[in-house]
Amino acid sequence: MRLLAPEQFHDSVTEISPQQLVQQGFGCVLLDIDNTLVPRDTHLLSEAICEWVAALTVVGLKVCLLSNNWHRTVFAYAERLNVPLVYKAMKPLPFTYLKARRRAGAGPGTRTVVIGDQLLTDVFGAHLLGWSAILVRPLSTTDLWYTQIFRKVEQRLMGGRQ
Repeated sequence: MRLLAPEQFHDSVTEISPQQLVQQGFGCVLLDIDNTLVPRDTHLLSEAICEWVAALTVVGLKVCLLSNNWHRTVFAYAERLNVPLVYKAMKPLPFTYLKARRRAGAGPGTRTVVIGDQLLTDVFGAHLLGWSAILVRPLSTTDLWYTQIFRKVEQRLMGGRQ
């Protein structure tokens, strides 16, 4: 497994079938927030995303939000989605991924997938633990200054795909 190569790529999380995740053997899903579930420019959590996250839990998947964000808004997202949260995560450091899996209620043997919009945090962190990763296209082109630098690196690594 290459550390920066996601197992899947989608335009949006809503393209990912919760049933297929279960069929692929996953029991736990860790979700990034900014530009994965919520566009960084509007900060609006759509009803489609809420329904998709609810569908994850309906099929029996354990879910936790995992974000480097430190603002209070992440608590509102977790509450609205009715899932646990690990914030100030310092991704890609592995210990916060393990903490998120525990918060989701999944044990050490649970096959886990991380879904996010960044290779250098979401995908890399998942792969450091030997977990799977699904990369999604960012919901917005608005990013923090350092994320914009990471995006340029990611575009080169992916051959302009993102």
